[in-house]
Amino acid sequence: MSRENLSRWMHDHVFDTGNSVAERSTWVVMWITAVTMLVEIVAGWWLNSMALLADGWHMSSHAVALGLSALAYATARRYARDPRFAFGTWKIEILGGFASAIFLLGVAVMMVVGSVERIVSPQPIQYLEAIVIAILGLVVNLVCALILGKAHHHDHGHSHGHAHGHDHHDHHHDLNLKSAYLHVIADAATSVLAIAALFGGWIYGWAWLDPLMGIVGAVLVALWAKGLIVDTGKVLLDREMDHPVVDEIREVVETESDAGTTRIADLHVWRVGKQVYSCAMTVVTQDATLTPDVVRERLSVHEEIVHSTIEIHHCCDLSAGASA
Repeated sequence: MSRENLSRWMHDHVFDTGNSVAERSTWVVMWITAVTMLVEIVAGWWLNSMALLADGWHMSSHAVALGLSALAYATARRYARDPRFAFGTWKIEILGGFASAIFLLGVAVMMVVGSVERIVSPQPIQYLEAIVIAILGLVVNLVCALILGKAHHHDHGHSHGHAHGHDHHDHHHDLNLKSAYLHVIADAATSVLAIAALFGGWIYGWAWLDPLMGIVGAVLVALWAKGLIVDTGKVLLDREMDHPVVDEIREVVETESDAGTTRIADLHVWRVGKQVYSCAMTVVTQDATLTPDVVRERLSVHEEIVHSTIEIHHCCDLSAGASA
């Protein structure tokens, strides 16, 4: 597939059908979060409520991260046909997911700092007001999670439609969408923990339960952030040579036949979309009839390989060719 055709394929089949729903959903959730954040901050200032102010500023970090995810979609779409991007703009979305994961890690740190401050210097808690605020925040987060969840199912169904029965390709979900979803789920989880802690403090007088649950929530959020950083970092650094698709390429290219033995001397595989790959290889063969087009024909059984660069060395002594 030529570079121009690859760019057109990435735009038409990966972005338009797979990302438009995710982009719209992320923008909607970002605006819902931003409006809720503004209401909480204004109400907190008007009512002199530290609980409202704290939750509002906490939500602001999620609004920024969600906005970052939405902008990543918009940027990737805007430059989808720009020839300067050799393999399309998909990694802009991955970069957005990585940056959003860093924000998520920052949220966890802020939660720990705030909780430790409450342990060292306990403050009086207006339990009833704080419970109402936490429940409101939970409802908003559940609505946002529902919106993003529908986008995720759309994306997952789209991925299944291109997997062609290969189970190991099904996990290539949208990491940018996943980062947005994790921000919402993190907020919902901390709201649940906060509600439990506030009820415990209100009914039993356990004021220490509020900061303790804050630390528990921070650990949970940090673990989610770590997993997302690992997933996005793997793509950004092109660490794909342990993926099953590598063995599949070797299986269809390397042969033993009457025409001679064919082996891959050098192979590089990297992802250029949610479930699509490019590869570059050097093939050493005793088959005088083997050409790059023949190799591409063999690779065509795996539709996830959308671009290949193939160099062929013909030689009688295979070991000598491999070491050359």
